[in-house]
Amino acid sequence: VQLQASGRGLVQTGGSLRLSCAASGINFRIYTMKWYRQAHGKQRELVAGITGDGNTNYVDSVKGRFTISRDNVRRTVSLQMNSLEPEDTAAYYCNVEAYQWNYWGQGTQVTVSS
Repeated sequence: VQLQASGRGLVQTGGSLRLSCAASGINFRIYTMKWYRQAHGKQRELVAGITGDGNTNYVDSVKGRFTISRDNVRRTVSLQMNSLEPEDTAAYYCNVEAYQWNYWGQGTQVTVSS
C-alpha cells in the first residue's frame, strides 16, 4: 500500500490550498480515507475523513472551511482548504486503515503566514 501526497505550500491568512493523495495497492473504493495533521510540538490530529460511499466528517476547527473529497476512478483523496488561518500550519498526512494496519503518506507541509 502506498500513499503519495502532494500540494504543500506557503499561503497568507485567508488563502486557499488543495492537497491530494494518490493511493495504490488497495481496493480504494471500499476504504475510508482520512487526512491528519501535526503541528510542531503537538499531537497528530484527525482533520477529516471520507467513507467509500462519500460520507464525510470533520474536526470542529475546520468545519465550513475544509472539504474532503475522493475520486474512486483516479484513486485519489483531496483536501480543499479555504480561509486558512495560522493555526492550520502543520504537516498534513493522508491515511488509510487497511489489512489491519495504518498506512500513512509522507507529510506535506502547509504554512499559513499572518
